[in-house]
Amino acid sequence: MASINNEDNVDARGNQQGNVPDAKGQSSLPRMLESDFESDRYNMSHSKRGLAVIINNVNFSSKTAMLKRAGSTVDATAMFQLLDTLKFKEIQQYDNLTVRQMKDALHKVSKMDHTDHDCFFCVILSHGEEGNVFGTDNKVPVDELVQPFKGNECPSLAGKPKLFFIQACRNDIINYGETVSDGAEEEVDIIRRIPAEADFLIAYSVVPGLYCWRKTSEGSHQSSWFIKAVVDIISRNWQTMDLMTMMTRVIKKVAYDFESNAMEDFKQQKKQIPCITSMLTKEVYFNK
Repeated sequence: MASINNEDNVDARGNQQGNVPDAKGQSSLPRMLESDFESDRYNMSHSKRGLAVIINNVNFSSKTAMLKRAGSTVDATAMFQLLDTLKFKEIQQYDNLTVRQMKDALHKVSKMDHTDHDCFFCVILSHGEEGNVFGTDNKVPVDELVQPFKGNECPSLAGKPKLFFIQACRNDIINYGETVSDGAEEEVDIIRRIPAEADFLIAYSVVPGLYCWRKTSEGSHQSSWFIKAVVDIISRNWQTMDLMTMMTRVIKKVAYDFESNAMEDFKQQKKQIPCITSMLTKEVYFNK
């Protein structure tokens, strides 16, 4: 009779029992107090809201063949004001960073002590393509910018929301659209391990492979559709709604309320829809 094995195994080739490293080749994982697992909401009552970073890339090296991102400063200003509304007191804004400078700036932040912080918030405004965003000199995988904040790299943010908002194209395909009808408990000193990738939210301005849009008025550039919707929805609802509910409304607003108005026929009446990748394990409320 065959024996029954109740152990969980890795669903991948080449991994032998007892030799399953994490993404860094280490067996260690971030740990949290047992009491932190009981609530369905993240603890947003630390002494500080947390650190926020805005990277706003407007001008690019000629070797990238990327055009100037006219109007991006409007997005940066709008997001700065939103972060201030959400009670972020330390907001670092960087303009026109190379890939190395982007990675260095985020790495430096990840090595800070975030023990007294509720969360971390990062906004990246740049050109992009599938899986990458651009520094002023080259492209960099989004994963490389997120990596320093994973729980095994930044333990003081383990179990806390790490929020990335990325306004960038994810390729140059245009979306033609479709026509359709209409309470605090006493802490128990028990430790649990959590996945290093937990507690991230990455909000992209558009789904993979597609182009994203910016509104213009009489030749002057305004906010991108995505940033405009983010600022509008969150600024009006942050005191009563959790983040994922608000982001669902952002997706709806961009999908339903915006349509391109361009000189070229092939760019006329086109659509866009954001994409949210969430590894959040709880609800994020900013009203605490």
